[in-house]
Amino acid sequence: MDKIWEEMYTAAKAVQNERKISDYVEAGGVAAAIYSESGRIYTGVCIDTCSTLGICAERNAIFNMITNGENSFKRVVAIMPDGNVGAPCGACRELMVQLMPDTYKQVEILMDYESEKIIKLGEITPEWWI
Repeated sequence: MDKIWEEMYTAAKAVQNERKISDYVEAGGVAAAIYSESGRIYTGVCIDTCSTLGICAERNAIFNMITNGENSFKRVVAIMPDGNVGAPCGACRELMVQLMPDTYKQVEILMDYESEKIIKLGEITPEWWI
């Protein structure tokens, strides 16, 4: 496994911390890390609310990156509540496409940590409306 993937996995795992914040909000069931063009790792957790005002971990990590002045990234890892990794949802993919319409197909996604399976966003989002 590439050292960067291990660092990303560890960074996401460190912030996961699933918890109930109030009767209406839970956080940290899913955690994500992205690897930016500059080589920095940004993390985020999902925030689930009772009225669809929540956010996915991947988009939270992307917004963290944008807040810190960067606009593009190369890699994504999302850790599910059971500890396995998985693909970004459709809303997250949509943001990635709109953020990087010319380069999104090259973004790498860690699909399985144990087997080191990596796919590109272009494989699971081959033809988009943009």
